[in-house]
Amino acid sequence: MSRWPVRLYNGVQRARWKLGGAPVGFRDGEDAHLEAARSATGLDDFGDPGFREGLGVLLRAYDEEARLTPFGRRMVSAELTGILAARLTVEAAWKREPRVLDEPIRRPIFVLGLPRTGTTALHSLLAQDPEHQVLEYWLATAPGPRPPRSAWQRDPRFVAARRGLRTLYFLDPGLKSIHLLTPEGPDECRHLFVQSFVDHTFDSNAHIPSYTRWFASQDMRPAYARHRDVLKLIGSPTPERRWVLKYPAHLRELPALLETYPDACIVQTHRDPARVLPSLCSLVAGWRSLYEDPVDARALGRWQLDMLSDMVVGAVATRSAADPSCFYDFHFDDVLSDPVGGVKRMYKHFGLELTAEAERRMRAWHAQHPQGAHGGHGYTSAQFGLSDGEIRERFGPYIERHGVASEAGT
Repeated sequence: MSRWPVRLYNGVQRARWKLGGAPVGFRDGEDAHLEAARSATGLDDFGDPGFREGLGVLLRAYDEEARLTPFGRRMVSAELTGILAARLTVEAAWKREPRVLDEPIRRPIFVLGLPRTGTTALHSLLAQDPEHQVLEYWLATAPGPRPPRSAWQRDPRFVAARRGLRTLYFLDPGLKSIHLLTPEGPDECRHLFVQSFVDHTFDSNAHIPSYTRWFASQDMRPAYARHRDVLKLIGSPTPERRWVLKYPAHLRELPALLETYPDACIVQTHRDPARVLPSLCSLVAGWRSLYEDPVDARALGRWQLDMLSDMVVGAVATRSAADPSCFYDFHFDDVLSDPVGGVKRMYKHFGLELTAEAERRMRAWHAQHPQGAHGGHGYTSAQFGLSDGEIRERFGPYIERHGVASEAGT
């Protein structure tokens, strides 16, 4: 393994801790974060400077609106430095190997839908097909050409990802029962959008409404173009393998997704929104509690209700005008009762071949990962100032369009 990733990792860690204790405001420290990333990587080309607008809006919101604890400020500073370092290394990799950008991404599968509807389980199941490639957590956070599996354990980026996840679950063990991450496992491609500073990662972790409003007004096509090109870089050793990607928020950006990936196979998962919303609010509250104090549960519930209902109702309109053969609907009951059978029907819909080996691996994975293996997850709508009736009313067009059945309360 080249010594360059080792030097890069060590430099980023030093810069993260140095900035994490900085007493200046975030906005005043924008140039310092940029310089720390340059110093850590030995690189200086961030590419298209358009990302600076989002970074500036975000930093001002952290200063003026967020309720970050001292520890939360350290984590935010560390994360910003890591994101900027990742952006630098991606730009440098494209310069070293420009031909990777010429390789097309053919018929990727996108798993999307409301959060907490089985997207994670379905994503992991599809990852078992040896013809597929997924965005592993460690490469999502530190992108580069995917090395051979035998080299992962020695890669400093993999070691850093494993250490970070251990710290996360040490700080809040309950998060493991809500959303389990592993360094080698597939994760959401949100990590590729944060390089453009347009993603809900930021306002999920802190109360920053001015950033949320700014983000909602952005044209996401440039961010999706970068998303595509980072995938080309990561998958460059095996470009023939089909990408399987997952991120619920793609539902909000279907026009940009379809423009960037016109031959995409889109799998939308469905579940009763009255069960989805409180579960998601519980997850977001858990993340936020690592950064902020206090977490306003009722305000969080109202924000999630407004954002997600607008997202899925907008998606109903987009799908009505799109080619129906591009979409396949996967209901939560199928995820629970017969996921492999559902995958078979999905493959048939898209004209894909499910080999005997892929099916065997999927069934083995499903048997080894029963629901609730990491403990229960308790929540109610009332905790977040919501009621089941209000939620279902706001999601009425979505429920009617997709025939989503109501579930009993938790």
